[in-house]
Amino acid sequence: MEIDSESRIDRSSADRTSKSSNIESLGLSHSKLAYDGNFIRSACGMFMAGEIVFGLLVWTLIGGTEYLHVPALGWVMFVSVLCWVLTVILFLLYLTTAHTRIPQIPWTILGICFNGSASVLYLTAAVVTGVSSNVAIRGRYYFISWVASTIFASIAMVCYAGNTFVNYKSWRSKCEDT
Repeated sequence: MEIDSESRIDRSSADRTSKSSNIESLGLSHSKLAYDGNFIRSACGMFMAGEIVFGLLVWTLIGGTEYLHVPALGWVMFVSVLCWVLTVILFLLYLTTAHTRIPQIPWTILGICFNGSASVLYLTAAVVTGVSSNVAIRGRYYFISWVASTIFASIAMVCYAGNTFVNYKSWRSKCEDT
């Protein structure tokens, strides 16, 4: 029995080796994404986690109401969902260090542009939600959701602005080193 199990182990490792060499002969390689636990503890990672949480709260609070009756809230939904999806994608790229495999993209400049734009968009979204909440009939059950989404949009805007500042400082230090 021991001989059979050893020969099976040898055959399975030979199969893996041949599959690996077949992949390499086709010009393909294995991709190994690494988890970067330090990213979550960095200022950029904490800001991005806040952006994800507060952005999610904004669009779920508005999405759970009859926001289509107030056309301006469609803009808030657009901003919050778009920024949330893009932030989640960027967060996963940074968390798995996949961004290091694409050195052609200037990641700090991309961060400055994206976070700066998102902070301006969230500022407009917070203003629009706040104004729409004041116009809405206060007796409706979703008035509280709109007020809460105004607060969370403001906090998300602060997170994006903070992340813009962190990315700017990182870019500035790279410029001074060269």
